[in-house]
Amino acid sequence: MKKKNHPLLGIHSFLMMAFIYIPIVMIIIYSFNDTRLSGNWEGFTMDWYVSLFENRHVMEALMNSLTVAVISTIVSTLLGTAAALSLRNLGPRGRSGMNGLLYLPVIIPDIIMGLSLLVLFSQLNVPLGKTTVIIAHITFSMSYVYVVVTARLSGMGKQLGEAAQDLGATPWQTFRHVTLPQIAPGIISGALIAFTLSLDDFMVSFFVAGPSSTTLPIYIYAQVKRGISPEINALCTLLILVSITLILLAQYILNRGNGQKKHKTLPI
Repeated sequence: MKKKNHPLLGIHSFLMMAFIYIPIVMIIIYSFNDTRLSGNWEGFTMDWYVSLFENRHVMEALMNSLTVAVISTIVSTLLGTAAALSLRNLGPRGRSGMNGLLYLPVIIPDIIMGLSLLVLFSQLNVPLGKTTVIIAHITFSMSYVYVVVTARLSGMGKQLGEAAQDLGATPWQTFRHVTLPQIAPGIISGALIAFTLSLDDFMVSFFVAGPSSTTLPIYIYAQVKRGISPEINALCTLLILVSITLILLAQYILNRGNGQKKHKTLPI
């Protein structure tokens, strides 16, 4: 007999979801408000989105965010994937120790990560700017890529790779034609997650960014201190939509890869 959930559990879930998503919905609604007064609805308009793309400072912050996100995603995806592949062949003791080190950036609070990187750059006399932001984003993005690719590798047996080597394939051919197609969904999903995290990051970037490397989250924070405007609501709405799209795409690719893996059988 199927056990029914308590009604209070459903109410609790609804209230929790409402608490999380109602503020986001309000930001999206008021980004179309035809007045600068956030508390009063005066009508529907798209003017704030038009003025947003005509704002030179917003475009500079957008270009900085995209540059940092693209470069850090490429590098962190390569490093995270290489780490997952190399640690796969380690013994249980060595793998558990390295797993702890690579999981650490995921667990450490962002404010600690940003402060520690700021101290490091200061001790090395590295000027703060776009380069330091990219390095900082690679530091934490690599761990997320590693986690996703490792999860993909853990569900993949070694039989196909061993069979390919028994048939005369070189290690590179085995990786290129057997391993890489199997873990490709995990790599793509990890890259999309890394790009999303980099694009949305504020805390770490706030510590290591220089005057000429303002990203979109830092720009939003600076503008909000002067008061919330519909233009900022419009910018937040676009960031929310991009983030949700990338996360859903990453989840879709990962689920599709898992579904394909379940239907594959070892050829005889």
